[in-house]
Amino acid sequence: TKPDWARGLRDFWKVGEAAAQERLNWWETHVDDYDDKRNFPSVDKVSRLSPHLHFGEISPVQVWHRFQHKRSDGWRTFEGELIWRDYAQNAILQFPAYASKNYREDFDRFPWRDPSTDDAAARDLKAWREGRTGYPIVDAGMRQLWQTGWMHNRVRMITASFLIKHLLIDWREGEKWFWDTLVDADYASNATNWQWTAGTGVDSNMFSRIMAPLTQSEKFDAARYIRIYVPELAALDAPYIHDPEEFGRRPVGYPRKIIAHRPARERALAALQAMKGG
Repeated sequence: TKPDWARGLRDFWKVGEAAAQERLNWWETHVDDYDDKRNFPSVDKVSRLSPHLHFGEISPVQVWHRFQHKRSDGWRTFEGELIWRDYAQNAILQFPAYASKNYREDFDRFPWRDPSTDDAAARDLKAWREGRTGYPIVDAGMRQLWQTGWMHNRVRMITASFLIKHLLIDWREGEKWFWDTLVDADYASNATNWQWTAGTGVDSNMFSRIMAPLTQSEKFDAARYIRIYVPELAALDAPYIHDPEEFGRRPVGYPRKIIAHRPARERALAALQAMKGG
């Protein structure tokens, strides 16, 4: 069919049990690097087993038994991710509506910008979905998601934090978008991760911890990753590629930031204070 929406997914993934075992074999030679390299989206040092786990092509028990003899920091950190997956399943068993209801009821009073009634919020949500925010690391992640059905974990945290705290849009809008677009969209993990980022969930991150996308991009050396998914910026070197607008290197056709980091942070903290009644 035209357009061929699935081409990027076909190019990025092999599916089935044999593919899962092939990726597991590959991961056995790379897992030791996971602790050091897992936050760098420009290098392939994550397992990418999540879709295979989601579709039952491999089980967490199989993964654990393959690696449980290892003693590296990489394996211990990855083992923690498998445990986090089980934690998310447990949270859903106890709170079945976790994908649609704040665990922390105080956040029911939070003054979110509502895309259904606020045209500016609707435009911002659309820009976030399409990877047109003016923040290269955010845009790269959202475009990777649309093209491949997957996003690097560090970038998932950055893009989620950006929607919730920079744009002040309800975490449930992001949860629904990831549910619709991720090939590894697990009901429990998706809801748990969004509520953790928003500060609304069980044992979640504090809302006041607001990630700085531009700093994260440079810290985790995302230049190559950005060049792949934001081709408008492919000709830029570091550090310009992380914040082309700030350096006066923004190409024609690439959007300006929809909101600057400092005003966004201040607005988010003011909204938190308003929720608390002060």
